[in-house]
Amino acid sequence: MSEHTSDDLALDGGTEAVLTWDETIAAYDPVLGLEVHVELGTATKMFCGCPTEFGAEPNSQVCPVCLGLPGSLPVVNEKGVESAIRIGLALNCTIAPWSRFARKNYFYPDMPKNFQTSQYDEPIAFNGWLDVELEDGSAYRVEIERAHMEEDTGKSLHVGGATGRIHGADYSLVDYNRAGIPLIEIVTKPLTGFGDRAPEVAKAYVATLRDLLRALGVSDVKMEQGSLRCDANVSLRPRKKKPEKQAEVPFGTRTETKNVNSLRSVERAVRYEMTRHAAVLAGGGSILQETRHWHEDTGVTTSGREKSDAEDYRYFPEPDLVPIAPTADSIEALRATLPEPPVQRRRRLQGEWGYSDLEMRDVINAGAIEIIEATVAAGATPAGARKWWSGEIARRANLDGRELTDMGITPRAVAELDALVQGGRLNDSMARQVLDGVLAGEGNPGAVADARGLALVSDDGALGAAVDEVIAANPDLVEKIRSGKVQAAGALIGQVMKAMAGQADAARVRELIMERVGS
Repeated sequence: MSEHTSDDLALDGGTEAVLTWDETIAAYDPVLGLEVHVELGTATKMFCGCPTEFGAEPNSQVCPVCLGLPGSLPVVNEKGVESAIRIGLALNCTIAPWSRFARKNYFYPDMPKNFQTSQYDEPIAFNGWLDVELEDGSAYRVEIERAHMEEDTGKSLHVGGATGRIHGADYSLVDYNRAGIPLIEIVTKPLTGFGDRAPEVAKAYVATLRDLLRALGVSDVKMEQGSLRCDANVSLRPRKKKPEKQAEVPFGTRTETKNVNSLRSVERAVRYEMTRHAAVLAGGGSILQETRHWHEDTGVTTSGREKSDAEDYRYFPEPDLVPIAPTADSIEALRATLPEPPVQRRRRLQGEWGYSDLEMRDVINAGAIEIIEATVAAGATPAGARKWWSGEIARRANLDGRELTDMGITPRAVAELDALVQGGRLNDSMARQVLDGVLAGEGNPGAVADARGLALVSDDGALGAAVDEVIAANPDLVEKIRSGKVQAAGALIGQVMKAMAGQADAARVRELIMERVGS
């Protein structure tokens, strides 16, 4: 019998109890399984010629093949197969010399054929791994079971009700534009031994995988648009006092939290499910094998449907598609196209740019590596590129809810802005005004600075006159400086800058003040 009673269990803010995190980790060992679905960025769908553009009018990108109409026959997208092989190679997988498609049979309104064309026991890539790093530098290896090809389903829209889900909705609409878009599903092996770091590893794995896929150029990996989605499987097993005995304990019953669409949510969903499982087990209950829905607003999962096993889908080989049999030469040709692994690339760039670990982490969190690299290539200093992209521009992008690449300023323009600062024409305050103008469409930084009359005054005659006036008006501050309190010079510098409308060279102003006060 469990030592816990219902009085020991905290409620999650919904209807289910959770155990505290410390109690969960002390009593149970987590086992994870992560399934990541990646929409490929091909121009057409996996088995027909329909376009894949995101956001088109509902049901405007469909044909008899992706609608599953009688008599229609699929044709494999060659680019989709090549992308699958490149993904498999980048994940250190073995590429199958022969694989084939299968029909995964189940009914759902957004799947017009009543089966999904997928791969089952003969995937294109299998038995790989991906190394990930946590924020503190800890490294973990995530073992990959398989990466297989399939097609996406359509999208249901439930209208009415408070949750946007089918329960409580007045009616539902279905958009089949997404049906048939190429998908790669990447499935990990059961992940054990991560202990209390399991949620962090899950987040880091999806983040590293996203970076890798972006570097491969196979997907835009926009989680908010569903281009990359994670299903998080979680189970718990009792923790043994002797760690060497832990592997002998069988896995617990798993739940699958579906379609988690942000890195933060991956970590939160795994953590929540661990504490929920722990509460059920500690209270003497059993876990139901089911799918769960993640709620970002409340930070909890709710029950979806009872989870099916593979045999429930009645897989059988797809009779309308030939097997995929890439030659060894074609596989090696695709291997030659692989980019530098993102983790190695980040380390190299950090060394070249001279960033500290904290500075590089800020750049990574801002999603600014590629754009800073392009800005440095355009002539900016690494420090200047970082300052603008992960600082001021990132701040504005966050306020507007936009990506850095959608802010309306190019790496070349940021490099020009940095050059104006480094060359002494602008200070940071003026540069921010120039940035305002560039973002408003007034032209490139040089043109904006000219049009707005922005330039530092470095002429000693004009600066000296302003300095003399301020010194004459503040004898008390002058006396403080002469008595050794040099920090008082800051107040004088501020007054000169105000008198010069912010267009004075602050460093030169300080020099002139110290020359005069010290004389």
